[in-house]
Amino acid sequence: MPNIKPISDLRNYGEVLRDVAVGSPVFLTKNGHGRYAVLDIEEYREYEKILAWRKLKSELDKGRSSGEEEGWIPASEVRARLSERYSG
Repeated sequence: MPNIKPISDLRNYGEVLRDVAVGSPVFLTKNGHGRYAVLDIEEYREYEKILAWRKLKSELDKGRSSGEEEGWIPASEVRARLSERYSG
């Protein structure tokens, strides 16, 4: 069951933080509506990894679609382009 508290409970933030654990964030409400989430730092790091993976996968999918629609370029040409771009 989600742990939901009004933001005014932050006056005693020690008690709010005591309820935060991996897999058990505390959700803070403002005027009766969800506003903030307090996460354990390890859970936040996992969240960042998931976001990075989604972004990478999206870019890889775009590349695959581009290759399938416009044709693939040889690996030697890719190396040459990267060398031009990143060799100072």
